[in-house]
Amino acid sequence: MLTEEQVITPTITPSTEIREKIKNELLTQFEEQGMVIVHCSISVIVSLGIRICSSTFLIDLISGTKCKLLHALNISFAPVWMPVKGGTTVRFTLIFSSLPKTCEVFDLIEEVPSGFEVYDIKRNSSDVYNVTINDSVF
Repeated sequence: MLTEEQVITPTITPSTEIREKIKNELLTQFEEQGMVIVHCSISVIVSLGIRICSSTFLIDLISGTKCKLLHALNISFAPVWMPVKGGTTVRFTLIFSSLPKTCEVFDLIEEVPSGFEVYDIKRNSSDVYNVTINDSVF
C-alpha cells in the first residue's frame, strides 16, 4: 500500500487550455519570423458552411507579389466545410508569408469561384490585421 507521500496526483490541463497555449505560441513564432497575421470575422445570417482554400493570398498592389497562406486557425481547409449556425459570428486567423518591405497596401483574395475578397488593406508596422468578410460570398 502506498503512503500519501508516494501517491502522485496527476495534473490535468483541460484541452481548451492546451489549444489556446499552442495557438498563442504559434502566433508568437509567426510574428517573430516576419509573417502576416489576418484575424477575420464573418457574421452569418443563415446557416451555412465555410472553409478556406489554399489558393488564398495577400497580394501587394504595387508589385503584384502574392504571399502564400501558411496556416489557418479556427477554420477548416477545403474541401472540408465547417458548419456555421445562422445568426452567429465566426472568427478565424490566417497566417501568411511576409509581404515585401515596399508594400503599403494589399488585398486579401481567395482565388476560387465565389471566393471572398477584401481590398485595399493598409499595411501597418505590426503586420497584424482585422478584417470583416461579407457572408454573401459563401
